[in-house]
Order: sequence, then C-alpha cells, then structure tokens
Amino acid sequence: MRASVIQIEAGADKAHNIAAAGALIEAAVAADRPSLVSLPEMWSCLGGDRATKLAAGEILGDASPKPAYDFLRNTAIRHGITVHGGSIGEREGDHLFNTTLVFGPDGRELARYRKIHLFDVTTPNGQGYRESAMFGAGDAVVTCEAAGMTLGLAICYDIRFPELFLALRRAGSDVIFLPAAFTAETGRDHWEVLLRARAIETQCWVVAAATTGWHRDARAQPRETFGHSMIVSPWGKVETMLGTSAGFATATIDPAATARVRAAMPVLEHRRLDLRPAA
Repeated sequence: MRASVIQIEAGADKAHNIAAAGALIEAAVAADRPSLVSLPEMWSCLGGDRATKLAAGEILGDASPKPAYDFLRNTAIRHGITVHGGSIGEREGDHLFNTTLVFGPDGRELARYRKIHLFDVTTPNGQGYRESAMFGAGDAVVTCEAAGMTLGLAICYDIRFPELFLALRRAGSDVIFLPAAFTAETGRDHWEVLLRARAIETQCWVVAAATTGWHRDARAQPRETFGHSMIVSPWGKVETMLGTSAGFATATIDPAATARVRAAMPVLEHRRLDLRPAA
C-alpha cells in the first residue's frame, strides 16, 4: 500500500482549509499514486473561539450540510483511494468531539473515532492548552479494514499513552494513524521519539500527518504547530518525513516487513500483563 501524509498550514477558515487540502491531495495523487492519503488533526478548523469551532463542527448523523465530511467522501470516490480524514470537529448538540473519519474507495464510511485523551497541559513556555474546555472525550478503541490491512486509529495527544497503542495492536492493527496538531515546543523534543517508540513497541507502521505553521487560539494569541509529518516502519525507521512547509510525503507500507519484524522479535507473545508492585 502506498500512503501519503498531507501536511497543511491550517487556520480557522474552513473553506480555505478544504481548498488547501484538496490541492495537496491532488498533487500527491498525481505525483505519487498513493492508494491511501491521511490528513492532520483538526485540519478543517484549527484555532478560533468556541463559537467558531461550533460553527465549523459538523453533525454527522443527520442531513445538515457537511462540507468537510463530503469533501473527504468525494475525494475517496474521485480518486478511488482510501481517505483517512485526520480529524474534524464533530458536533453533537452543543458538544464537540475531535473525530477521525475513514472512507473507502467507494465512499463508504469505514470508521469513526473520537479522540480519547484530551490535551489539558501547560507547556514549558507557560502556554496553557485546555482541549476539554471545548471537546468531549471518546471512550472506544477503533480499528477498520482497508487495503487488506487493519488500521488502528489514534489522535495527537493519544501518543503519550502506550496502553492505547497496545490495545490497537491487540485488536489486530497493522498500521496506526496519528493525525496531529503538535505544538512546536513539545514537537522539537518529543514528536519523533514518541512516534518511533510507538512503532517499535507495537511493531506497527505509524502514519502521522501533522499541521504546521501558525494559527490563533480562542484569545487570538498566536500558536505554532510543529509539522514534520512522517511515516515510521515497525522497526522504528523513519521512512519519509516533511519539514515545516505545507506539502505531502509518501511511503510504501509493506506487510512483509511487518511480518519479518514480528517473527524475529515476538514481543506481543512475550509481554507480561500479570506484573504487580511488590507488597
């Protein structure tokens, strides 16, 4: 399977973001002929206040307009590819969820995952992030089948919780997707090492599309995301990586390589889940 990560400099202008995503996907398909493309976290509306995010959120269970949803679905049909939609704002009444959607080449929705771990932290430079002030948390481990493989779904801050990735591996995942809007500050020290660690631990391919550049938060304060979208092999090797500019990168997901790594080092079989602290 050829997979492309799409890296976008996203902001709060939803129509602009959709157009930018479309142009990058067109370029990736023309240049690299992927069978799957993956978008970043909250690419359709990054930043802005609660009203902006609510307005950009889409109600997935009714006939209301769904520009981002329809864009993802139509892109899959048009190009005959699987589209991993990063994540968009899913609206449910006055509540929002940070939600991944996956569409097959026929436009059928294959999976829907709500981000479990919400980013409520203060970074070393003093900037505070309170994702739970705007979004609810999911509670389900989600996989789906595409291109003959099992895809596991996670989002951004989920990367810091290896138990979720172990659950995805135990659910049969061959490839784990981690769309992100990683902060520039944490990204410099943690992004690559965490992605490679999760790939090595799970012996899965990790596909991580990320936003890049600057946007403004609910208080109109500038925030920078890290970029450096990448695809990592089950051995922990970075197969392809972008820098800080918008663009795309492509790598081949090789099931045979996965099988070799798992056969040579069967860590899932060796894992001990009965260990407890000494009394």
